[in-house]
Amino acid sequence: MPFTQFHWGPSSWIGLLLVRFINLPAFLIASVIIDIEPFFVLTLSLNYPLHGYLHTYLGGTLVAIILSLILRRLVNITNRIAVTFKVPHMSSFRVILISCLLGVYFHIFLDSFLYEDIKPFYPFSLNPFYGLVSFGFMYAFCGFSLLLGLLLYMRYSRRTR
Repeated sequence: MPFTQFHWGPSSWIGLLLVRFINLPAFLIASVIIDIEPFFVLTLSLNYPLHGYLHTYLGGTLVAIILSLILRRLVNITNRIAVTFKVPHMSSFRVILISCLLGVYFHIFLDSFLYEDIKPFYPFSLNPFYGLVSFGFMYAFCGFSLLLGLLLYMRYSRRTR
């Protein structure tokens, strides 16, 4: 997705469905953190693929581990975010790590449908998902997903009052 925030659409409703099992702030951050790679490639005009190593499950795993270590240190902040938005939160390192892995993998999976340069199963160069759906479909799915996520959140927040 050229606009990272599109990832929050599907991640919002999936995260809300899994909220009792994951750390939602970690999952949402992880679902967009991978796009730090194309951000640096574009802003620094690097001679590097737009979707390179971090857009692989192997590279994404490394990112998820690093992110989970950082978020574990910032657990008081993520807990306050969760309390503010009235979502349950578990803050064990294991839950944060699983949440980061799921978020990163979900990002890579979504992008794999759209970009030929993504090799999700690196070191293998195949991308069996590329071209299975159109850009238009994926953007519509992500836009609709954001609305669904907002509706689920409104329903969820009313129930938890």
